[in-house]
Formats: sequence, C-alpha cells, structure tokens
Amino acid sequence: MNSEFRTQGSELRIVLVLIGPTASGKTAVSLPLAERLGAEIISADSRQIYRFMDIGTAKPTAAERASVPHHFIDILDPDQDYNAGEFGVRGREVI
Repeated sequence: MNSEFRTQGSELRIVLVLIGPTASGKTAVSLPLAERLGAEIISADSRQIYRFMDIGTAKPTAAERASVPHHFIDILDPDQDYNAGEFGVRGREVI
C-alpha cells in the first residue's frame, strides 16, 4: 500500500506502508526494499517503541537496525506515556 503525504511546505512524498501481524515477515521484506530505495523505516508498533520489551514484539535486531535507519524503536522506557497524537506529530517530522 502506498499513500501520498504532503509536508507542511507542500512537498508531495510517497509513503510506502507495509502492514501485517507480528512476526509475519515485514522486517524481512522492508530491509532490502528500504536499502534499494534509500528509504528509512518508521515503526508504528505500539510496543516496539519501548525499551526492554523485546519478548513478543519481534523487534528488528541491532544489525538490522544498523543497516537501515529505523525510527520509534527503543526510544522510551516502559513507564513513559506515549499516544497516537504524539506519534502523528513525530512521524510527520520524520517524513
């Protein structure tokens, strides 16, 4: 799936969206695709954003994260609040 996204400066960008359940192979598809396109990966997983929550989240490995820039993985401690509105603001900044 792809979506058009217009930045605040009216620049039009194409945003590719890869969706699926945990451990369905999204990372295996996204890494070579991002490398080929020179793209970055924005994680929208509500648990991958938290440090120490590795079991059950299928986070990309450190090596995978080093091969392509990733956003919103391991940036908060589990006791920190975060919500969809904050994600929207920060996601737009990344895009």
